[in-house]
Amino acid sequence: MMVRRVDREDPDRLYTVTRGRTRARDSALDAVSLVAGVSEPTPGMQSEHARILRLTKRPMAVAELAARMRLPMSVVKILICDLRDAGQVTVRHPSSARAGRPDTKTLKQVLVALQDL
Repeated sequence: MMVRRVDREDPDRLYTVTRGRTRARDSALDAVSLVAGVSEPTPGMQSEHARILRLTKRPMAVAELAARMRLPMSVVKILICDLRDAGQVTVRHPSSARAGRPDTKTLKQVLVALQDL
């Protein structure tokens, strides 16, 4: 009898993990998007969802999550969207942290003007 090794990237397993989905619903979710868990795993939760919540107690990039989970980034994105839709994680792009803030050139100009006073 031959025993088949179940790999983390076994296509059947990945199909089950994503419930047959092949793409995340959010095309703006990319490798550098930061994911932060806002709740604890619950009993009966899919193990991959629970692992994401444990790993994202501190914000973590999607690419790093995929690497730590040893899953394709496309699968991790689908799982993150599930958690975000359930209100269990927040997702933001690092560039949004700078939104509304003046650029460095403007700040330098203000500093020079203040020093000239």
